[in-house]
Amino acid sequence: MPKNNSQPTHPHAVTTLCDEGARLYAGALHAGRITRVEVEAAPCLLEFALLHPDPDDEKWLRPVPPSVALAQRLHPLEREIQERRRQAIELTDSFDPFIAISTQNQASIHAITVLEGFDRINAALNSATAECHTEMLTVQPGGGRPADALMQALERDRPLTDRGVSIRTLYQHTARHSQGTLAYVERISGGKIQVRTLEELIERLIIFDRTVAFIPASDDRRVALELRHPGLVLYLTKVFDQLWQRAVPLTEDVPNDVDPNGITPVQRSIAKLLIEGHVDEAIARRLGMNVRTCRAHIARLATALGSGSRAQLGFLIAESGLLRHDSPQ
Repeated sequence: MPKNNSQPTHPHAVTTLCDEGARLYAGALHAGRITRVEVEAAPCLLEFALLHPDPDDEKWLRPVPPSVALAQRLHPLEREIQERRRQAIELTDSFDPFIAISTQNQASIHAITVLEGFDRINAALNSATAECHTEMLTVQPGGGRPADALMQALERDRPLTDRGVSIRTLYQHTARHSQGTLAYVERISGGKIQVRTLEELIERLIIFDRTVAFIPASDDRRVALELRHPGLVLYLTKVFDQLWQRAVPLTEDVPNDVDPNGITPVQRSIAKLLIEGHVDEAIARRLGMNVRTCRAHIARLATALGSGSRAQLGFLIAESGLLRHDSPQ
């Protein structure tokens, strides 16, 4: 912004009189004039342009009226303030079209939203459920779900099926032994919900109308991500579809391909995870069963292979060729 060089507007210019300058200026106003020698002790008087030469005697200076001096100091400041206001208005005007677009398409701004706490997560799920019109896809790992979670899901999902939304849900095979889960499926079904199961699943996933997806962002599921980026949602939908093709419909029996040693598909899955170095708790969590059941399967596996120790079991699994017969489901 161009400045008038005759008026000091630099941010470091003097803004207040020094004490000596204030005393001398007051004396000059009372006396009507002041000597040049006296002013040498207070250069701030000249910086404020509070004195001008006495036309009758060059050794003296006369005080400028305070009102005139104040106006001279304020004028450049007011001019700068006006210029700043003009710039602020221009900047606001230039951003107005973008703000309008942002307001109209608020949902598209945040491709990834972090949801902290069950209350906020459930509120976001409820909102997405209310906006869903065609399809909901869900992955629910971990075996049978708790009764309170099933009741909450029933209250949220029933309005979907009532208005014709199709639901496809993936559980783990262990959910087939959960009476609560089976009752939930029967109560909400009505032909509009399809359920399939797999031995092992990815983490929890919910997709609405292939436009918004929810995934957990912490092990305790107290933090979740709401995803609205089309590329991310499309990718997760393809992952779901691949799992769906491999899964077994709940209305059909899970193939029980027991090998000659009496080892079941579940035990083969456990053997694979043992070889990968997973501990019992991690294996149980991956397969949606409790640790006691997992260890019972490991004991049967050890008996079938003639293993006397955990270390020997890993060796025997590798040597037996058991995992070569472990076909993907």
